[in-house]
Amino acid sequence: MSANAEVPVGGVAAARNPAVAAGPVNFILWTMCGAHFLNDMMQSLITAIFPILKTSYHLDYMMVAMLALAFQVTASLFQPFIGVYTDKHPTPWALAVGMGATLVGLLLLGTAGSYYGLMFAAAMVGTGSAIFHPEGSRVVRMASGGRLGTAQSIFQVGGNFGQASGPLIAAFVIVPLGQFGVVWFSGVALVGMVLLAWVGRWYAERTRIEGKRARAASASSAPDFSRNKVVAIIGILLTLMFTKSFYTASINTFYIFYLMDKFGLGLRDAQLYLFLYMAAVAAGVYFGGPLGDRLGRKYIIWFSILAPLPFTLALPYANLFWSGALTVIIGFIMSSSLSQIVVYAMELRPNRTGMLTGLFLGFAFGMSGVAAVALGKLIDLTSLQFVYQLVSYTPAIGMLCWFLPELQGEARARA
Repeated sequence: MSANAEVPVGGVAAARNPAVAAGPVNFILWTMCGAHFLNDMMQSLITAIFPILKTSYHLDYMMVAMLALAFQVTASLFQPFIGVYTDKHPTPWALAVGMGATLVGLLLLGTAGSYYGLMFAAAMVGTGSAIFHPEGSRVVRMASGGRLGTAQSIFQVGGNFGQASGPLIAAFVIVPLGQFGVVWFSGVALVGMVLLAWVGRWYAERTRIEGKRARAASASSAPDFSRNKVVAIIGILLTLMFTKSFYTASINTFYIFYLMDKFGLGLRDAQLYLFLYMAAVAAGVYFGGPLGDRLGRKYIIWFSILAPLPFTLALPYANLFWSGALTVIIGFIMSSSLSQIVVYAMELRPNRTGMLTGLFLGFAFGMSGVAAVALGKLIDLTSLQFVYQLVSYTPAIGMLCWFLPELQGEARARA
């Protein structure tokens, strides 16, 4: 995969893989971007309506965090196993099935009458995510034409814009309608199922045409690293993903409460500030992919993890205006490596796309859930201000990027 990503179209990579010579299949990439937007927009409704659920069900911060955990743990635990299975048995219909699970979760979320009902609904939405993401990344890789970072960014940015839309939907739709308003978005899930069923047909046909030849070409493009070195590199990448997940969990889950508590904002205004942050995250993901293809994934990863440190350190002491500005800067920089970490891992073992995508995205979901619970408990024991001061130091772990090898130089040497 690394060679495919870095050798110009028509060169060695094109000779090894006809899909590279043909270039990206843009209509598939942008359809998957749209499907990812719909998928993550619906999933973001869980986080966006936390303040409504907290009031309606008289929840404390720990119970709110447990709802996030129910979604994120099912998404994280199932993703690697689904990825392992689909690496050996490509499953085109799984995309539509994953969207169907999200549809069921939404219907249950809007009609649940108890806290445990909400937990089960969140778990169903997480299951849909676990099915969608590994197969979605596989389709995007097949349609990338060798431009792996760019293609993955197009796919990821759809999800990030979907997440960013959650606070707006909550502010202007869910807040006026209440919990039942979530049910109205089940029609969006049906649209997503139709789109993904169509993509599944293309996926099945491409799999039939390429078959074992494409899998063999992917395996031959892997870097010549020992198993222990690959395990060590993946361990570093997972640690970096943990750093990102821990900090973003503090924003995604508790930033609304932080703004309402510290600055006295109303719910709708606080949702808009969260939207600005999530929009910045989406922009960072989109621009990070092409930069990684051009400059090197290692350097984009390094920059995105370590560079936000002065801004995270300043955030707990900022006024309302600078709180909004700093979170936009943090979100843009920190998210620029999201697709790069996933693609970097896939370059290590190109024939394990589903497993590695499931591992890294699943790990991110899981760590976000664990972090949300831990931070929620700590907030109950201390304060929101103290927690934001504590998590501001997490980007310093980005120094681990020093130990990552530069895969692109080795790919050019092999080519």
